[in-house]
Amino acid sequence: MTYIYVMRVLLIILDGVADRPSLKIGLMTPLQLARKPTFDLLAAGGVTGIMDPVSPGVPVGSDTGHLALLGYDPYVYYTGRGPLEALGAGIELGPMDVAFRCNFATVSDDWVVIDRRAGRISDEEAELLASTLADLSKELSLDAELVFKHTVEHRGVLVIRGAGLSEKISDVDPHREGVKVQMPRPLDSSDNARRTSEVLRNFLVKSREILEKHPVNIERKKRGLKVANVLLPRGAGRLPSLPSIKERYGVKGAVIAGGAIYKGVCRAAGMDVINAPGATGTINTNLDSKFSTMIEALCNYDFVLLHIKGTDSASHDKNPELKARFIEKIDSALGKYLEKFLDDVIICITGDHTTCSTVGEHRGDPVPILIHGKGVRIDDVNKFDEISCSKGGLGRIRGLDLLNILFDLANITKMYGE
Repeated sequence: MTYIYVMRVLLIILDGVADRPSLKIGLMTPLQLARKPTFDLLAAGGVTGIMDPVSPGVPVGSDTGHLALLGYDPYVYYTGRGPLEALGAGIELGPMDVAFRCNFATVSDDWVVIDRRAGRISDEEAELLASTLADLSKELSLDAELVFKHTVEHRGVLVIRGAGLSEKISDVDPHREGVKVQMPRPLDSSDNARRTSEVLRNFLVKSREILEKHPVNIERKKRGLKVANVLLPRGAGRLPSLPSIKERYGVKGAVIAGGAIYKGVCRAAGMDVINAPGATGTINTNLDSKFSTMIEALCNYDFVLLHIKGTDSASHDKNPELKARFIEKIDSALGKYLEKFLDDVIICITGDHTTCSTVGEHRGDPVPILIHGKGVRIDDVNKFDEISCSKGGLGRIRGLDLLNILFDLANITKMYGE
């Protein structure tokens, strides 16, 4: 009987790492500008390509992008970002709960959005603001329970619990600045949608009154900073039902991430969440802690997903130079640990979508991908960037096929047919 050596799989997702050429950095992308000997070494010793997370030319969010990279067609399984954020924040969701993703934001007296991120308010300040909203549903005597929890920086999640609710509610967040907030409205004619929109409206109006008077905002105003005087919910949805990674592939999986949405997607897929000390989901995250936690996880799991957010944040801030410098930091941090896991691990490095630093938004361009490990067919590419990888041996693949490719290389997948 032939013995087949089964390897472990490490998937490193650099959020929004792919980009377009920028005049600010000599018509290069940040990946082309960055000095990244570790990534380039892995590319030179592996196979590379480009990948459409869902479909060519379709910009995706981090939620739908991660679903696709884990093999879940978002057109089938996506039920909104809110419930995935809530799962990632550690909130247990019932099947009838309605969850929203939220931003702390700055609005004018007449509810015109000045800053959707409230000046990227700190975690400490946001936690203090969130604590004042904990019992607000009782104070309003609403016939529903509302749970708000801060996650990272300006972000948070809101869950509405009770009978007769609906997820068919419009976004309050207008997704851009300089326009007026639109209060929630029902998206169908049901009584449940109408009732849910009214509950949410009452909560938002009252929460604004509280936030305006909070000492954190009074102090921020004195310092000339933007106040976090409103919540902007969006992405209403209910708990998705996904077949687990264990059911599909027979593997035990875990995620290491700072942001709630990435933890939530993986939790919905039946993966364990491992919290690395100092993993903030920002450009100031503790990379060394993330990679050392990754090494420990590879001793106990067949599949580990490590997510790093800062590359995306720099793009949204239209700062390609910062993005390149952060890529260099990731590369340096990873390089310290290569010898600890290269022998028996299939490692894949890629992104979940393109974030264009010239416009600060997601785009539908493909992302570069490299795969390194025993048995991988080595191509002629020796750099990890958008242009170099387009010449690689993988060609152009779909994100939906990624785990099949990785688990096949790790000798995990079963033959189809006889």
